[in-house]
Amino acid sequence: MSYSPLPPMAGANTVEEQRARWERKRSRTAKELLETEHRYLEQLDLVVTFFVTILKAKGTLKPAVMETIFGPLESIYSASQVLSLHLERGNLGLGLENFCQKLELYGHYAENFEQANKTLMEQLRKNKSFQRFKKLQETRPQFQGRKLEDLLPLPLQRLHQENSLQLHRVQKLLKGQKIQVLTPGRWYIREGWLLVVPSKGEELKRRMFFLFSDIFISTKPCHPLHLLNSNKFACTAVYPLHQCVVDKVFGHTQSEGGLLSLSFPHKTLLLMSTDQQDINDWHQSLTTAVR
Repeated sequence: MSYSPLPPMAGANTVEEQRARWERKRSRTAKELLETEHRYLEQLDLVVTFFVTILKAKGTLKPAVMETIFGPLESIYSASQVLSLHLERGNLGLGLENFCQKLELYGHYAENFEQANKTLMEQLRKNKSFQRFKKLQETRPQFQGRKLEDLLPLPLQRLHQENSLQLHRVQKLLKGQKIQVLTPGRWYIREGWLLVVPSKGEELKRRMFFLFSDIFISTKPCHPLHLLNSNKFACTAVYPLHQCVVDKVFGHTQSEGGLLSLSFPHKTLLLMSTDQQDINDWHQSLTTAVR
């Protein structure tokens, strides 16, 4: 995720210190996510390399049967490889944003998972060639006693782990418990600093925003001298996305920065960044979230 090179404001040093602490927390999260992502990829690679790729070449299963059993597994594997690459480069925000754009793959995989299991069992009963092939592959030392049935649920398990990690992290960043980030069906998308443009000629307000699949949270840093909450953010507003309209006011060309308009039933929110790519990324993320 890119961050806006915001202009100096009152208390800039304090804000920069808070941003530095926020970055350190994100770095720890990224490191933890990278470690678990590598383990996940190693296991997923077993299915892609020793089953999907070889079965395609051998023609042991008909293409329609292959599609039913494995679905978009190769695309899911590729998406996780890209996420891992971003995490290795320290691009947690960009990696998660790109990953969120691939959630549709996981949706298809989840919807088809029950039928995939049924088809797998049918093929093991009827297709002796596939039965022998599966047994042979599972005896490879890389599998460490795991069976194909143990590995196929991995994408769904991993998806929930990654999302849960982000939801818990954001919940801990927020002061108090008024905002319940941990809500069933909610997905984390991105976060970052933006400037709020007031409607009555007041000064620009620097805010930290958290974007989820159903809400958009505006926060401000707690006072750095607060005994318990110096490293946290206080919620200033929660905007439901189901009635939101997103528009890019300016920033269509290669100018410096841009302005977004978020229209809600009873409020219009103007958000600015002095970084062109940052405003483009936010526009894309918000547009995707409100669909």
